[in-house]
Amino acid sequence: MNNYPFSAVAGLEDLKLALLINAVSPSVGGVLVRGEKGTAKSTIVRALAALLPGVPVVAGCRFSCDPVAPDPECPDGPHGEVDVSQEMRPTRLVELPVGASEDRLVGSLDIERALTEGVRAYQPGLLATAHRGVLYVDEVNLLHDHLVDLLLDAAAMGQSHVEREGVSVRHASRFLLVGTMNPEEGELRPQLLDRFGLTAEVAATRDPDERAEVVRRRLAYEADPAAFAADWARADAELAWRISEARDRLPKTVLSDGALRQITAVCAEFEVDGLRADLVMARAAIALAAWHDRGAVTPADVRLAARLALPHRRRRDPFDAPGLDEDKLDEVLERTGDYDTEEDPRPGSPPPSSPSDSDSGSDSGSDSGSGSGSGSDSGSDADAEDTVQDPDLDPEPDPDPEPGGPGPGGTEADGEGGQDDGPLVDIEQALSGGGGGRETAADRPRTSPAGAAYRPRLFVVPGIGEGAPGRRSRARTPYGRTAGARPGSRTVHITATLFAAAPHQRARGRTGPGLVIRAEDIREPVREGREGNLVLFVVDASGSMAARQRMRAVKGAVLSLLLDAYQRRDKVGLVTFRGRTAEIALPPTSSVEAGARRLEELPTGGRTPLAAGLLRAAGVLRVERLRDPARRPLVVIVTDGRATHGSMDDALRAADLLRAATSVVVDCESGPVRLGLATRLAVRLGAEAVRLEDLAADGLAEVVRDRRVA
Repeated sequence: MNNYPFSAVAGLEDLKLALLINAVSPSVGGVLVRGEKGTAKSTIVRALAALLPGVPVVAGCRFSCDPVAPDPECPDGPHGEVDVSQEMRPTRLVELPVGASEDRLVGSLDIERALTEGVRAYQPGLLATAHRGVLYVDEVNLLHDHLVDLLLDAAAMGQSHVEREGVSVRHASRFLLVGTMNPEEGELRPQLLDRFGLTAEVAATRDPDERAEVVRRRLAYEADPAAFAADWARADAELAWRISEARDRLPKTVLSDGALRQITAVCAEFEVDGLRADLVMARAAIALAAWHDRGAVTPADVRLAARLALPHRRRRDPFDAPGLDEDKLDEVLERTGDYDTEEDPRPGSPPPSSPSDSDSGSDSGSDSGSGSGSGSDSGSDADAEDTVQDPDLDPEPDPDPEPGGPGPGGTEADGEGGQDDGPLVDIEQALSGGGGGRETAADRPRTSPAGAAYRPRLFVVPGIGEGAPGRRSRARTPYGRTAGARPGSRTVHITATLFAAAPHQRARGRTGPGLVIRAEDIREPVREGREGNLVLFVVDASGSMAARQRMRAVKGAVLSLLLDAYQRRDKVGLVTFRGRTAEIALPPTSSVEAGARRLEELPTGGRTPLAAGLLRAAGVLRVERLRDPARRPLVVIVTDGRATHGSMDDALRAADLLRAATSVVVDCESGPVRLGLATRLAVRLGAEAVRLEDLAADGLAEVVRDRRVA
């Protein structure tokens, strides 16, 4: 089936420009495409490969060596430099799936053949297949971090180095790297973001006419792909010709000292870390000048290069959104733009050529998403918590307390002597807030900003899991330190294999030196590393939590734990309860940034439906256990332990549904008189109780003790 033509993609001008810059100069370092689902990210990347010219390769070489300058370290070599047989092949588009293993990416040695036949056999991976082509990683933010590191190292060095059981293989691996991601599913770490040369933010247009044109073209393509491709063949051919011509002009394009000073001034003004941004901007500006058939870099080229190379490098805090202040960029460029160029035709308005000339309208930022709106208004409600006067009680007494529950002050005069084996409060009633009662002033929600984040204590799930790779709890993983061996041949544990074969040598008739090794002797290592967990926050947002600016401290604590979860590659979820109900403020996701946003907007006020919050958390865990059985949960309950909607006994019986999960109770009770209700809840859960003021790390990692009752 014909690929969708590159020139037929409507809009996405910044993305087109970024891809074409890399097509002209792959040394720019690739493109990271950020955007919402359904915006043709994958379509346009696959269409790009069809525009690139074919490559001559050494005939029969699995590593696509250039016959003019073959790789001297090629595992299929050495290739002679004279009379080398060659062939032409199209530029390859290699796709790296999210679930790929390390061996699939970098290649592997056939250790079984090496041991049984004495043959050094190496099976190339995707990095070898992508050499001199395009390597495409869809949902790169979901790729395991160690694979992203390997991928970006190869892209930066142009080589892949494989070490397997003392045997070393090195081969060339130069490719155009393109990664796509949906930020809603989680961000890449800042140090990994920096490794991508350019970034492009894409979003669906809100103009009805433009959307109609996109749909019209797509329907025409689906009705007759060959005819649709033929209609756009001429435009694609012109783009392919321009790419080839720009590649030829690239070595002759001049980067003057003035243009270089302007590039470095922009990077210094935006305080980007390191010098990679300067190098990427310089290469991108040269490629832009070559693309537009200019002999030297102009201020317009520098501006476009900055808009594509800097937004993702401005992200310093994990909760910061990528972005670039274009007004500040224009100010810096104007201040440093007094230099002469060999050619400078109408700065900011490069000559148009093909229908998909990719910088048309790019200055307008229609698809860049990199405006100055990356900040957020914090502190507008700085005094919100001052509206609550009573330090420990709900802001207003509950005029209609429920029978059997605590009184307005949250004491357990009635609940303390209740029976724990009574009927659990009806789940649907608890979650929906049934039970009536009049709304008071305390039920009206308020918001307060979060306090400053800090490094919290480390909480882990006890035992050894087998979940997704991360940095929190112990787990058996495909990588990590070797902790044993088992039958298998994916990778070979040499020592264990020799020990398994040694007792059978006499029966196998060994007469000479060496061991007779058979397939059943092969052992693979069992490695132990760390996994990411599901960290589910269950946060009390009732009126009592707003006393004495307590909610500010609570939000700061949860924000700190969210930051810790981000660094340890956990999934996070957020359940809140206040008034008469509990709700899932954030379904479990890999995007801790979404959790931080929901936390900042979290309203407080009203009574405390503790039982409803615990029941809602148990429901979330039940669903997630079906979706991802291997990911173990860690439940962090942030509350003062009061239950002013429903009784404390109801809350304790609801807690029984969470006993199978590892939990931590963050006790937010304050004041001279403490009732110890959160501690009582922790005992029922078999969890550790941590006072809010003791949550910060004290230099030693604290581990959750496994107090669960079998």
